[in-house]
Amino acid sequence: MAADLTCLSINQITVKQLTLPELTKACGTLGIGGVGLWRAPVQAYGVDAAARLVRDAGLTVTSLCRGGFFTATDPAERTRALADNRTAIEEAAALGTDTLILVSGGLPPGSRDLPAARERIADALSVLAPYAGERGVRLAIEPLHPMFASDRCVVSTLTQALDLAERFPSDQVGVAVDTYHIWWDDTAPSAVARAGASGRIHAFQLADWITPLPSGVLHGRGQLGDGAVDLREWRDRVDAAGYGGPIEVELFNEGLWARDGVEVLRETVGRYAEHVA
Repeated sequence: MAADLTCLSINQITVKQLTLPELTKACGTLGIGGVGLWRAPVQAYGVDAAARLVRDAGLTVTSLCRGGFFTATDPAERTRALADNRTAIEEAAALGTDTLILVSGGLPPGSRDLPAARERIADALSVLAPYAGERGVRLAIEPLHPMFASDRCVVSTLTQALDLAERFPSDQVGVAVDTYHIWWDDTAPSAVARAGASGRIHAFQLADWITPLPSGVLHGRGQLGDGAVDLREWRDRVDAAGYGGPIEVELFNEGLWARDGVEVLRETVGRYAEHVA
Protein backbone atom coordinates (compact mmCIF):
# COMPACT_ATOMS: atom_id res chain seq x y z
CA MET A 1 0.00 0.00 0.00
CA ALA A 2 1.36 3.44 -0.94
CA ALA A 3 2.15 5.85 1.89
CA ASP A 4 -0.28 8.69 2.52
CA LEU A 5 1.62 11.83 1.50
CA THR A 6 -1.11 14.37 2.22
CA CYS A 7 0.57 15.47 5.46
CA LEU A 8 4.08 15.41 3.97
CA SER A 9 5.63 18.79 3.25
CA ILE A 10 8.95 19.50 1.57
CA ASN A 11 10.85 22.48 2.87
CA GLN A 12 12.14 24.50 -0.07
CA ILE A 13 15.73 24.41 1.20
CA THR A 14 15.80 20.61 0.82
CA VAL A 15 15.87 20.99 -2.96
CA LYS A 16 17.01 24.57 -3.32
CA GLN A 17 18.35 23.70 -6.79
CA LEU A 18 14.73 23.67 -8.00
CA THR A 19 12.95 26.89 -8.89
CA LEU A 20 9.66 27.49 -7.14
CA PRO A 21 7.65 26.50 -10.25
CA GLU A 22 9.75 23.32 -10.58
CA LEU A 23 9.23 22.51 -6.91
CA THR A 24 5.48 22.97 -6.97
CA LYS A 25 5.11 20.96 -10.18
CA ALA A 26 7.19 18.07 -8.82
CA CYS A 27 5.34 18.04 -5.50
CA GLY A 28 2.03 17.93 -7.32
CA THR A 29 3.21 15.08 -9.53
CA LEU A 30 4.47 13.04 -6.57
CA GLY A 31 1.37 13.66 -4.44
CA ILE A 32 3.15 15.70 -1.78
CA GLY A 33 0.68 17.88 0.09
CA GLY A 34 2.66 20.94 1.10
CA VAL A 35 5.76 23.08 0.89
CA GLY A 36 7.66 25.07 3.47
CA LEU A 37 9.02 28.26 1.95
CA TRP A 38 12.02 30.51 2.57
CA ARG A 39 11.81 34.26 2.47
CA ALA A 40 14.69 35.10 0.11
CA PRO A 41 13.59 32.97 -2.88
CA VAL A 42 9.96 33.91 -2.28
CA GLN A 43 10.85 37.60 -2.29
CA ALA A 44 12.83 37.11 -5.50
CA TYR A 45 9.86 35.40 -7.14
CA GLY A 46 7.32 37.81 -5.65
CA VAL A 47 5.26 37.06 -2.56
CA ASP A 48 1.85 37.37 -4.22
CA ALA A 49 3.00 35.43 -7.28
CA ALA A 50 4.38 32.68 -5.06
CA ALA A 51 1.11 32.48 -3.16
CA ARG A 52 -0.82 32.06 -6.43
CA LEU A 53 1.62 29.49 -7.77
CA VAL A 54 1.39 27.28 -4.69
CA ARG A 55 -2.37 27.64 -4.46
CA ASP A 56 -2.89 26.83 -8.15
CA ALA A 57 -0.74 23.69 -7.71
CA GLY A 58 -3.13 22.49 -5.00
CA LEU A 59 -0.45 22.71 -2.31
CA THR A 60 -0.43 24.18 1.18
CA VAL A 61 2.29 26.48 2.47
CA THR A 62 3.07 24.78 5.78
CA SER A 63 5.59 27.30 7.11
CA LEU A 64 7.73 30.28 6.26
CA CYS A 65 11.40 30.44 7.25
CA ARG A 66 12.47 32.53 8.94
CA GLY A 67 12.04 35.30 11.44
CA GLY A 68 14.00 35.85 14.61
CA PHE A 69 17.53 37.08 15.42
CA PHE A 70 16.34 39.04 18.42
CA THR A 71 19.42 39.03 20.65
CA ALA A 72 21.32 42.15 19.56
CA THR A 73 22.04 44.73 22.25
CA ASP A 74 22.44 47.67 19.86
CA PRO A 75 19.15 49.63 19.76
CA ALA A 76 19.34 50.27 16.02
CA GLU A 77 19.91 46.57 15.31
CA ARG A 78 16.97 45.63 17.50
CA THR A 79 14.73 48.15 15.72
CA ARG A 80 15.76 46.67 12.35
CA ALA A 81 15.12 43.14 13.59
CA LEU A 82 11.62 44.01 14.78
CA ALA A 83 10.83 45.71 11.47
CA ASP A 84 12.11 42.71 9.49
CA ASN A 85 10.03 40.34 11.60
CA ARG A 86 6.89 42.39 11.05
CA THR A 87 7.57 42.08 7.32
CA ALA A 88 8.05 38.33 7.71
CA ILE A 89 4.72 38.05 9.51
CA GLU A 90 3.01 39.95 6.72
CA GLU A 91 4.66 37.70 4.12
CA ALA A 92 3.48 34.58 5.96
CA ALA A 93 -0.07 35.90 6.00
CA ALA A 94 0.08 36.74 2.30
CA LEU A 95 1.35 33.23 1.50
CA GLY A 96 -1.54 31.69 3.43
CA THR A 97 0.56 29.99 6.09
CA ASP A 98 -0.18 30.32 9.79
CA THR A 99 3.39 29.47 10.90
CA LEU A 100 6.52 31.61 10.89
CA ILE A 101 9.61 29.73 12.07
CA LEU A 102 11.88 31.70 14.41
CA VAL A 103 15.64 31.22 14.73
CA SER A 104 16.15 33.36 17.79
CA GLY A 105 19.75 34.57 17.39
CA GLY A 106 23.11 33.90 19.01
CA LEU A 107 25.22 35.77 21.51
CA PRO A 108 26.08 39.36 20.59
CA PRO A 109 29.80 39.99 19.94
CA GLY A 110 31.75 39.91 23.17
CA SER A 111 28.85 38.61 25.27
CA ARG A 112 28.76 35.40 27.31
CA ASP A 113 25.40 36.07 28.96
CA LEU A 114 22.96 33.43 27.70
CA PRO A 115 20.10 34.29 30.12
CA ALA A 116 20.19 37.95 29.09
CA ALA A 117 20.11 37.01 25.42
CA ARG A 118 17.07 34.80 25.99
CA GLU A 119 15.35 37.62 27.85
CA ARG A 120 15.81 39.88 24.84
CA ILE A 121 13.98 37.23 22.80
CA ALA A 122 11.06 37.49 25.21
CA ASP A 123 11.12 41.28 24.90
CA ALA A 124 10.88 41.03 21.11
CA LEU A 125 8.08 38.48 21.30
CA SER A 126 6.08 40.78 23.55
CA VAL A 127 5.99 43.23 20.63
CA LEU A 128 5.61 40.75 17.78
CA ALA A 129 3.22 38.14 19.20
CA PRO A 130 0.14 40.40 19.19
CA TYR A 131 1.09 41.71 15.74
CA ALA A 132 1.27 38.14 14.44
CA GLY A 133 -1.94 37.11 16.17
CA GLU A 134 -3.85 39.94 14.54
CA ARG A 135 -2.77 38.55 11.15
CA GLY A 136 -3.52 34.90 11.88
CA VAL A 137 0.14 33.92 12.09
CA ARG A 138 1.75 31.85 14.86
CA LEU A 139 5.38 32.29 15.84
CA ALA A 140 7.19 28.96 16.22
CA ILE A 141 10.35 29.15 18.33
CA GLU A 142 12.77 26.55 17.00
CA PRO A 143 15.43 25.29 19.39
CA LEU A 144 18.71 24.60 17.62
CA HIS A 145 21.37 22.10 18.61
CA PRO A 146 23.76 23.59 21.24
CA MET A 147 26.59 23.77 18.67
CA PHE A 148 24.72 26.78 17.24
CA ALA A 149 24.21 28.61 20.56
CA SER A 150 27.03 31.10 20.14
CA ASP A 151 26.27 32.38 16.67
CA ARG A 152 22.78 31.36 15.65
CA CYS A 153 20.38 30.41 18.44
CA VAL A 154 20.69 30.67 22.23
CA VAL A 155 17.55 28.54 22.54
CA SER A 156 19.00 25.02 22.56
CA THR A 157 16.29 22.80 24.04
CA LEU A 158 12.59 22.36 23.62
CA THR A 159 12.15 23.16 27.30
CA GLN A 160 13.88 26.53 26.85
CA ALA A 161 11.67 27.25 23.86
CA LEU A 162 8.53 26.40 25.83
CA ASP A 163 9.61 28.52 28.77
CA LEU A 164 9.63 31.47 26.37
CA ALA A 165 6.50 30.52 24.44
CA GLU A 166 4.36 29.99 27.52
CA ARG A 167 4.58 33.68 28.39
CA PHE A 168 2.24 34.29 25.47
CA PRO A 169 -1.08 32.90 24.19
CA SER A 170 -0.72 29.53 22.47
CA ASP A 171 -2.35 30.81 19.29
CA GLN A 172 0.41 33.43 19.03
CA VAL A 173 3.60 31.66 20.13
CA GLY A 174 4.55 27.99 20.15
CA VAL A 175 7.48 25.80 19.17
CA ALA A 176 8.93 23.94 16.23
CA VAL A 177 9.89 20.32 16.94
CA ASP A 178 12.84 19.51 14.68
CA THR A 179 14.34 16.05 15.06
CA TYR A 180 17.79 17.16 13.92
CA HIS A 181 18.14 19.61 16.77
CA ILE A 182 16.55 17.78 19.72
CA TRP A 183 16.93 14.03 19.08
CA TRP A 184 19.82 13.80 21.58
CA ASP A 185 17.97 15.43 24.51
CA ASP A 186 16.43 12.95 26.96
CA THR A 187 14.15 15.70 28.33
CA ALA A 188 12.68 16.39 24.87
CA PRO A 189 10.00 13.65 24.97
CA SER A 190 8.40 15.13 28.07
CA ALA A 191 8.71 18.59 26.52
CA VAL A 192 6.86 17.36 23.42
CA ALA A 193 4.04 16.14 25.65
CA ARG A 194 4.04 19.47 27.49
CA ALA A 195 3.90 21.39 24.22
CA GLY A 196 1.09 19.21 22.92
CA ALA A 197 -0.98 19.63 26.08
CA SER A 198 -1.00 23.39 25.60
CA GLY A 199 -1.45 23.33 21.82
CA ARG A 200 1.98 24.76 21.16
CA ILE A 201 3.44 22.35 18.60
CA HIS A 202 3.22 24.67 15.63
CA ALA A 203 5.63 22.80 13.34
CA PHE A 204 7.17 19.33 13.09
CA GLN A 205 10.30 19.03 10.96
CA LEU A 206 12.42 16.00 10.07
CA ALA A 207 16.10 15.53 9.31
CA ASP A 208 18.55 12.82 10.28
CA TRP A 209 21.81 13.18 12.22
CA ILE A 210 24.82 11.89 10.34
CA THR A 211 28.46 11.80 11.36
CA PRO A 212 31.08 12.90 10.78
CA LEU A 213 29.67 16.39 10.49
CA PRO A 214 30.90 18.38 7.50
CA SER A 215 32.99 21.50 7.92
CA GLY A 216 30.59 24.38 8.34
CA VAL A 217 28.20 22.16 10.28
CA LEU A 218 25.10 24.04 9.13
CA HIS A 219 24.90 21.79 6.06
CA GLY A 220 25.10 18.49 7.95
CA ARG A 221 21.43 17.50 7.99
CA GLY A 222 21.11 13.95 6.72
CA GLN A 223 18.57 12.35 4.40
CA LEU A 224 15.87 10.44 6.25
CA GLY A 225 17.16 7.04 7.32
CA ASP A 226 20.84 7.82 6.83
CA GLY A 227 21.67 8.58 10.45
CA ALA A 228 21.07 8.05 14.15
CA VAL A 229 17.55 9.43 14.66
CA ASP A 230 14.59 7.11 15.22
CA LEU A 231 12.26 9.12 13.01
CA ARG A 232 9.21 6.89 13.44
CA GLU A 233 9.53 7.13 17.21
CA TRP A 234 9.48 10.91 16.95
CA ARG A 235 6.45 10.74 14.65
CA ASP A 236 4.69 8.57 17.24
CA ARG A 237 5.70 11.03 19.95
CA VAL A 238 4.17 14.09 18.31
CA ASP A 239 1.09 12.08 17.32
CA ALA A 240 0.62 11.05 20.95
CA ALA A 241 0.93 14.71 21.96
CA GLY A 242 -2.07 15.51 19.77
CA TYR A 243 -0.28 17.05 16.83
CA GLY A 244 -2.13 16.55 13.56
CA GLY A 245 -0.39 19.04 11.31
CA PRO A 246 2.05 18.74 8.42
CA ILE A 247 5.32 16.83 8.64
CA GLU A 248 7.99 18.89 6.95
CA VAL A 249 11.30 17.51 5.68
CA GLU A 250 14.00 20.18 5.97
CA LEU A 251 17.48 19.17 4.80
CA PHE A 252 20.58 21.32 4.43
CA ASN A 253 22.93 19.02 2.56
CA GLU A 254 25.50 19.85 -0.11
CA GLY A 255 25.39 16.33 -1.52
CA LEU A 256 21.63 16.48 -2.03
CA TRP A 257 21.87 19.94 -3.57
CA ALA A 258 24.38 18.66 -6.13
CA ARG A 259 21.91 16.05 -7.42
CA ASP A 260 18.86 16.34 -9.64
CA GLY A 261 16.19 17.93 -7.48
CA VAL A 262 13.27 15.83 -8.68
CA GLU A 263 15.31 12.69 -8.04
CA VAL A 264 15.96 13.92 -4.48
CA LEU A 265 12.24 14.50 -4.00
CA ARG A 266 11.42 10.97 -5.17
CA GLU A 267 14.04 9.55 -2.83
CA THR A 268 12.68 11.63 0.05
CA VAL A 269 9.17 10.32 -0.54
CA GLY A 270 10.53 6.78 -0.43
CA ARG A 271 12.49 7.43 2.75
CA TYR A 272 9.45 9.04 4.35
CA ALA A 273 7.35 5.99 3.52
CA GLU A 274 10.02 3.66 4.93
CA HIS A 275 11.05 5.53 8.06
CA VAL A 276 8.17 7.81 9.07
CA ALA A 277 4.76 7.04 7.59
